[in-house]
Amino acid sequence: MSVAQPQSAPMRDFGVYIHVPFCSVRCGYCDFNTYAPGEVEGATREGYVEAALGEMKLAREAMTGDARAASTVFFGGGTPTMLDPKALIALLNGVRQHWGLAENAEISTEANPDSVTAASLSALAAAGFTRVSFGMQSAVPSVLATLERTHNPDNVERAVVYARQAGLAVSLDLIYGTPGETLEDWNASLDAAISLGPDHVSAYALVIEPGTKMGAQLRRGEVEPVDLDTQADMYEAAEARLSEAGFAWYEVSNWAREPSQACRHNMAYWRSQDWWGIGPGAHSYLGPRVGSDGTTLGAERWWNVKHPRAYAARIGSGESPAQEREPLTSEDLALETVMLRIRLAEGIPRDLVAPDKTAQIAALIGDGIVDGRAAMVGRLVLTLRGRLLADAAVRALT
Repeated sequence: MSVAQPQSAPMRDFGVYIHVPFCSVRCGYCDFNTYAPGEVEGATREGYVEAALGEMKLAREAMTGDARAASTVFFGGGTPTMLDPKALIALLNGVRQHWGLAENAEISTEANPDSVTAASLSALAAAGFTRVSFGMQSAVPSVLATLERTHNPDNVERAVVYARQAGLAVSLDLIYGTPGETLEDWNASLDAAISLGPDHVSAYALVIEPGTKMGAQLRRGEVEPVDLDTQADMYEAAEARLSEAGFAWYEVSNWAREPSQACRHNMAYWRSQDWWGIGPGAHSYLGPRVGSDGTTLGAERWWNVKHPRAYAARIGSGESPAQEREPLTSEDLALETVMLRIRLAEGIPRDLVAPDKTAQIAALIGDGIVDGRAAMVGRLVLTLRGRLLADAAVRALT
C-alpha cells in the first residue's frame, strides 16, 4: 500500500497519558490494568505517585533534545480521582517540571461520579485541569448492577454541577449492549445524559472479554451474550438522539457539541501524534524523529510492566519500566494511519490508500459504507452504516 510521509517530530503534538491503576471495586466487565483495595500487597497510592514522578524524570532524560511541551495530559485508569487532589496536582506539576505545558493545553481526568466533591474539582481546576470525564455508563439501576458499577445514578447530576461550578468542561461516558439492557433502557440513559448538558459524550459498545468476571459468567450461562443487532440499534439511537440534541460525531464512539470540545488527547491517538504513557501498564508511542546525537530514530511503541510493585521497583532502581518495545516500519505506519483515521468524521485523504484499491473503494461506496460524495472530492468518510462496519472498511482498504 502507499505510505504516508510521517511528520517530523517538531510538527507532531506531544501528549502525556498518566495511568492511575486504582479503583474502589473491580467492575465485572473491566479488563483494564486496575486494582481494588487489598489486591496488591506493598503497593500504596503514595508509592505510586513517587514512582510515576520518577518515570517522568527518566522519560525527560530519554527525550533530551526534544523541546516540545505537552499539549494534552490525560489521567486515566482505573479511577484517577481515587487519589487525593494533592496527588493529582503533584503529578500534573511533574509534567510541568519535566516537559512544560503548551499554551491552552487540555488537561483531562476520568472520574467516578462518587469519587469527587465540589472542593476536589475546584482544587483540580485551580491547578490547571480543564476537563473531567465521568463514568456514567447508564442511568438505569438494573444495568448498573449488571455492570457492577457502584455509583448512585443521582450522583452523576451532582458531579456535573460540581464540575460546572469549578469551570471544567464535562464529558459523560456511556456503555451500551449490557446483557439484559433493552433499547428502552438505553434511550433512557441517553436522555438522562443529554439532560445534564455535557459538552461531550462517549458511547462504547460492551465487549465481554474472556479474562473478566463477566466473561466467566458468560461461560457459565449466568449472563446473556451480547446481541450485535441490538447493539447496532442502540448505536443508531445514540446518533439520532445526540444529533437532535446538537451533538456531532467526530469519531465513531464520540460526539461533541462544538468541534473545540472534542477530546484533543484522544484525537492525537487517532492522528498518530506522539505520547508518553506514565504508570503501570501504560502504552507510549513516538514517531520517526532525530535523536539527541543527530541520528534518525524510527517509530516505536512500548508498554510498561503491569504490576504496580514491579513498576515501582524498576523506577526505584533507575531502570526503564518498559516491558516490551515494538519498532514500526513505514508499512506499519501506513496501515495504522488508515485503521485509525478512517474512524474520524474527517475521514482520510484518498491518496493515503493504495492506488490499487479503486475497486474496493467503489464496493464500499456501493454498499453504503463510504460516503460517495466525499469520495468524489478525494476523502474517504464513513457513513452511519459504515461506522457500524468500520472494521470491514479497514480490511478492504489495507
